[in-house]
Amino acid sequence: MDKNFNNISPLDNRYSSKIEPTRSNFSEAALVKIRYVIEIEWLIFICVNKPDLFKSISKTTIKKLHKLKDLFDETSVSRIKKIESVTNHDVKAIEYFIREQFENDKVLKNYIHLIHFGLTSEDINSLSYAVMIKNGISLYLDELNLVKKDIKSKSKKWAKVVFLARTHGQPASPSTLGKEMSVFNSRLYEQIQALKNVEPLAKFSGATGNYHTFKVIDPNFNWQTFTAKFIKQFKVNQNTHTTQIEPHDWIAETSHCLIRINNILIDLSQDSWIYISNEIFKLKLLKNEVGSSTMPHKVNPIDFENSEGNLGLSNALFDYFANKLTKSRHQRDLSDSTVLRNVGLGFGYSIIALKSLIKGLGKIEPNKKFISNELNANWEILAEPIQTIMRVEGIPDAYEQLKAFSRGSKLDKDSYIQFVKNLNISKTSKEKLLILTPASYIGSAVELANAIK
Repeated sequence: MDKNFNNISPLDNRYSSKIEPTRSNFSEAALVKIRYVIEIEWLIFICVNKPDLFKSISKTTIKKLHKLKDLFDETSVSRIKKIESVTNHDVKAIEYFIREQFENDKVLKNYIHLIHFGLTSEDINSLSYAVMIKNGISLYLDELNLVKKDIKSKSKKWAKVVFLARTHGQPASPSTLGKEMSVFNSRLYEQIQALKNVEPLAKFSGATGNYHTFKVIDPNFNWQTFTAKFIKQFKVNQNTHTTQIEPHDWIAETSHCLIRINNILIDLSQDSWIYISNEIFKLKLLKNEVGSSTMPHKVNPIDFENSEGNLGLSNALFDYFANKLTKSRHQRDLSDSTVLRNVGLGFGYSIIALKSLIKGLGKIEPNKKFISNELNANWEILAEPIQTIMRVEGIPDAYEQLKAFSRGSKLDKDSYIQFVKNLNISKTSKEKLLILTPASYIGSAVELANAIK
């Protein structure tokens, strides 16, 4: 049996192939490696940028350290995890692993005292998670933009496909399928911009965030600028005001952005599901796909259902991250540590949902015959333009007249025309109403469908 089938999470078996880049980015091995890279880069940085205080370092030695980074592999991770089983401290295990590497080299052993210099484990961790989450957002946006691109395409393609809209589940003023898709496109555009504007933050300020270890060796040097410059190498900004931990407010902001995006996509998934159920959309048939184990006729909207379920799981996780990670007792407690290890799950479930959603969107097409028949069966929706014209003509009880005529009734073309002809309104107004049909009463829907970012 494949060992993956024994994993408890579907992210690591059933869905593993769908989220491989995200799994790799947020894996334990990835976390160990980025911590290792940061430790090596920090040693190089302090020696290059402040050799008067630390120790000068040659280009040859720097090249040797970079080679160590390049050679870091699964064997390295295994060794670090073995050390951690003894130390019961993950970051300290990496420090000891680097020490082992340096002890075997006659040049590098002279730098052992500078491994993890002046830092607390949370300096390494905050930057490590900032890098991982930043990369995770990039992977997520790659998938989300594919969905948005498809929605935008359908907005334009279906801009003139008029259908009977529904409010409270009841027939309402018509719209076009393209305009309704453009609403989702517009909402996603705004939230994508918000997500891109979130600023990843890390701290590099020691045990309780006061730069103690740095100030004690040189109280006159600007250590905030120095550490900020180091962090910037990883395209992350420094949070100067922290306790022992970076407060994670930016992670909460990221989580809230992702929840809003997920909710938009849940809305789209549910609407698509209902449009399929109401025969507004029809599903393209896939020859070898099975809709039911017992009912051969069925073609189910399973991709939208899968999307909705996984988006819900993602939301539950991101909601907890936002609520939990921003709270820490006094200068720190360790409860955030175990929670942060799960942050990749929120991204994983979202990406599975995005893949399902784009698959589902690729299977739907307007059921134009049904749409046309439904519009023609609901002429009562034109009560709205009639009473609007009557108001313009100065009739004070226009709404009440139309309510008595149409509420709860089914009108057809003939009864609509007869009612309009009997109205005490101008010839011009009558002509406007007589050429109106359910399929032509769409306002600016076409323009809105095409006016999208």
